[in-house]
Order: sequence, then structure tokens, then C-alpha cells
Amino acid sequence: STLSPSSAASDVYKRQMLTTTGSFRAETLFMRLDKFLKVSRILKRRTVANEACTGGKVSVNGRTAKPGAQLKTGDTVSISFAGFDLTFVVKELRESVRKEDAAKMYEIIGETKK
Repeated sequence: STLSPSSAASDVYKRQMLTTTGSFRAETLFMRLDKFLKVSRILKRRTVANEACTGGKVSVNGRTAKPGAQLKTGDTVSISFAGFDLTFVVKELRESVRKEDAAKMYEIIGETKK
């Protein structure tokens, strides 16, 4: 298997996997935090996700995270919104997803009001 960025901006890292049929399929290994928040529709726009990260409102595995932090499946992310805190586990990384399937990318494990 080989590891390579899928775009010039290195938003997503994929690994090419050889399948049993002899063809290759791509498996996403890492994704930028701001891109994940946008693609999963937790936050509406990537610029909003970027601002939340730079403002210290987002943490990954208990540590304050920058927008470019590399997420992987199994990571725990916490976001502090205006009225509540949201904590979720990353279940799946995908470059794009339909609105109906966005919630499959994460599992909410905590939601508290301030």
C-alpha cells in the first residue's frame, strides 16, 4: 500500500489498497479537522470551522486543535458552541458525502448545555 495526498492542499491522505479482484481502491486515512467539520455538516462552512479552531473552541483527544490538525477514525472531538458543548467520535472519513449520509461520519457521545 502507498500513502499519498489526494490533492495539492493535502486536505485528505489516502492509501491505495489492492483488492482481492486485483483492482485498487482508496482508503482515507487522515483528514484536516476544518474539512471534516464541514463535510460532516457539523459546522455549515469551512471558514466557520477554521475560525472555531483558531479561536480555541475545538479540541481533539483532549488537546486544543488547529484547523490543519489531522483527524483519523477513532479520534474524539469536542466543540464549544455559544450555548452548549458537543463531543463526538470520528467514525468515517470521506472527501464528500450526501446530506443524508453525513451523520454516519461521527457518533455523538456527549452534549451539554452551558
